[in-house]
Amino acid sequence: MTTSPPQEDSLEPVGLIRQSGVVLRVGTMLLASGSGSYRVKIAMQQVGRALGMDSVAAQVTVNEITATSHRGPIFRTEVVQSRAIGVNAHRIATLERLCATLRPGVTVEEIEERLDAIEATPPRYGPWSNALFAALACAAFAFLNNGGPVEVLVVFFGAGLGQLARRHMLHKGYNQLGVTMLSAAVASGVYLGIVNVLFALGAVDSIHESGYVSAVLFLVPGFPLVTAGLDLSRLDFSAGMSRLTYALMIMTSAALSVWAVSAVMGLTPDPADPLSLSLALEIGLRLAASALGVWGFALLFNSPWRIAFAAAGIGMLVNVGRLELVDAGMLPQGAACVAGVVVGVLANLVAPRLGVPRITLSVPAVVIMVPGASAYRAIYYLNSGDSVEALAHGVQATFVVIALVIGLTIARTLTDGAWRRAPR
Repeated sequence: MTTSPPQEDSLEPVGLIRQSGVVLRVGTMLLASGSGSYRVKIAMQQVGRALGMDSVAAQVTVNEITATSHRGPIFRTEVVQSRAIGVNAHRIATLERLCATLRPGVTVEEIEERLDAIEATPPRYGPWSNALFAALACAAFAFLNNGGPVEVLVVFFGAGLGQLARRHMLHKGYNQLGVTMLSAAVASGVYLGIVNVLFALGAVDSIHESGYVSAVLFLVPGFPLVTAGLDLSRLDFSAGMSRLTYALMIMTSAALSVWAVSAVMGLTPDPADPLSLSLALEIGLRLAASALGVWGFALLFNSPWRIAFAAAGIGMLVNVGRLELVDAGMLPQGAACVAGVVVGVLANLVAPRLGVPRITLSVPAVVIMVPGASAYRAIYYLNSGDSVEALAHGVQATFVVIALVIGLTIARTLTDGAWRRAPR
């Protein structure tokens, strides 16, 4: 007499499998939107508690999550990989709001339905609007890098077309590093093409070559750089090092493309001389450019308008203060650390009133302070064999980024009790 095989449901904890799946889905969506490892883990734990799990332990990298869900005497470990690496501030805020409002007794079906609605929400801004935001942000960067009217105007067109090409290729699913190189080539090539035409027509009396590095600053991976530093400050090396590696690969890809274009044109990315402006006019223009740059990057990260304006207000005041400190003789990394602390504290005060995560305000506000031009120049000179110049620009860029992250970490430690405790 043969016995029928046992039913699968009697061997597998089906309920835990479904609950674990939805916990991982929340984590994956946050990860793909650019959230840091700390927030991803917190959100997964919130979902797990609402579903009746005893605990959720996760290890997170830039595009992978390994999570173990415990319920009573049973547990389940799963590994999931996120195919997308990007930034979507609005989705981060929506997902964190969902996780924070879940109450015990919620069902898997209810969470899945809400996640389906979030996932089906299209980007807030279309390709042309997205390109406009990048153009405005990079034009503001050009002025802050001592660019004159010609540089600012031509950077606007170069960066806009570069971002338009980038978004089109990314939405087609092309390799991200290849897309970065091509969009950097478009942005810098358009810039250099326009200034050469203007020079040939006699509209300008010299080739304004100093601004072409600013045309590719929309490719600076601000979110990964900042979240990598914050993850490392929590001793989360798997997340921090993988994010840092990703950010460096993006910047290297863009810089190699810029180097290739400039080598063909026979140009060097030398810094421009400071503009001759009165103190009042200089401060006024710096305030306007800083606000516009932060606002453009916030919208490029898919933030709602009110969040973008709040970030612009914070970034405007803090960045101009940082620049004035540097002009007064403070070391750039010291000024950057002070700026990071102030941004973090202000973001902590404003974010709860707007009902959004702090990261959606702090990251756009500090991206304007990331020395992307120095980082690109370091790789350019490294490829050209000029080790001394490469080392000088590379060390400066590295110290400033580290100082910004230290400042943000100090602010987070001062304002967040959970952050002060050692990670467990």
